[in-house]
Amino acid sequence: MKENKNLEFKSDLTNSFLKTVSAFANYDGGKIIFGVDDNGENIGIEDPKNFCLDVENKINDNIKPLPDYTLEVNERTKVVTLSVKGGNYKPYFYKSKAYKRSDTATIEADGFELKRLILEGENLSYEELSAQNQELSFNELEKSLRNQLGITSFSKDILTSLGLYDKEKGYNKAAELLSDSNSYPGIDAIRFGSNISIILDRMTFENSSILEQYDGAVNLFCKYYQYEEIIGSKRENKELIPEKAFREAIANALVHRTWDVPASINVSMFEKCIEITSPGGLPKGITIDEYLAGGLSIPRNPIICSIFLRLKLIERFGTGIRRINEAYKDSETKPQYFVTDSMIKISLPLIESQVDISDNERLVLNILKKYGNMNLTSTEIAEYANAGKTKVVATLNKLVESGQVTKNGNGRGTTYTVSK
Repeated sequence: MKENKNLEFKSDLTNSFLKTVSAFANYDGGKIIFGVDDNGENIGIEDPKNFCLDVENKINDNIKPLPDYTLEVNERTKVVTLSVKGGNYKPYFYKSKAYKRSDTATIEADGFELKRLILEGENLSYEELSAQNQELSFNELEKSLRNQLGITSFSKDILTSLGLYDKEKGYNKAAELLSDSNSYPGIDAIRFGSNISIILDRMTFENSSILEQYDGAVNLFCKYYQYEEIIGSKRENKELIPEKAFREAIANALVHRTWDVPASINVSMFEKCIEITSPGGLPKGITIDEYLAGGLSIPRNPIICSIFLRLKLIERFGTGIRRINEAYKDSETKPQYFVTDSMIKISLPLIESQVDISDNERLVLNILKKYGNMNLTSTEIAEYANAGKTKVVATLNKLVESGQVTKNGNGRGTTYTVSK
């Protein structure tokens, strides 16, 4: 057993554990196990009963508000386990500071995190806060509503029904984001050449309605990743990357990003893929596995999400990832997803018919498909391929870059599978 984001070992009792109590209560909860050294070896507590009383007194005297916690003693090992639940009355302070976990360390929450904890404790989302600017226009939103919903008149009553306006509080930040002019960063799109030092085109969509930003990004995508091909007497539309997948990825980035972070959504257009990176990790309550499975959604910005749903820019809550994957169902190249605490990146590769696959790449892919129920190391693949390991590793790196193969782990424990 090793320490992780939700588990910490303490050999004895010092006040430093109170920072971790604050961190666990502020986020997803966790356990502190006393009587265990940093290597995970049990050393026990000499007097567990009085030790528990000391822990209770320190928490009750120092953490405000009081978190929900329990203490349990293992009579055989003399180890004491403190379990702290994620609280409903955030933020939880220790010495007037709120804390968070960063991997196995406990650190002070910065200003952005503290604001989010306060909103969460009040059961509010950032988009529900009152807009700083109350002089807003909505030409882009009105046009979209007329086209999609057939409305004949546009008024504050409609904005109220959409959750954008309140008679007492005025416009909220969701309304500001959908208004024709605002101060928020938007989408920064760059088209690269053969490497990142060569910039062929760059367009920034910002300080405008996120609906206009969405349309601008889609139009730029169509310019570079779609073309017409004349076959006989017919003209057929072709696409290098599925437009459906790009639309879903951009819509998800706009709907689920953290808008209190002053950073743009980055769209990086490469020769063999597009990468869409949005600020902010997963909303609280969603694991990476649940996100990748595409069957669960807890919207970070429910008002914006609802409007995108009404305008048919997204189909249903929680289906974006599944729809992106569905667009690649007949392609050997697959989308790749990268998630951290501060960002989500989706990489959309060229579909199979537009990708040149070498004989070496084809051989490695066939081996991985044959042993599809196993995670193979580069050494094992080299043995099956009867080829040198250096050449196989180089081939695997190309396949990972194109999204056809998924790399699992690091170092000697690295294994490879066909992307799903």
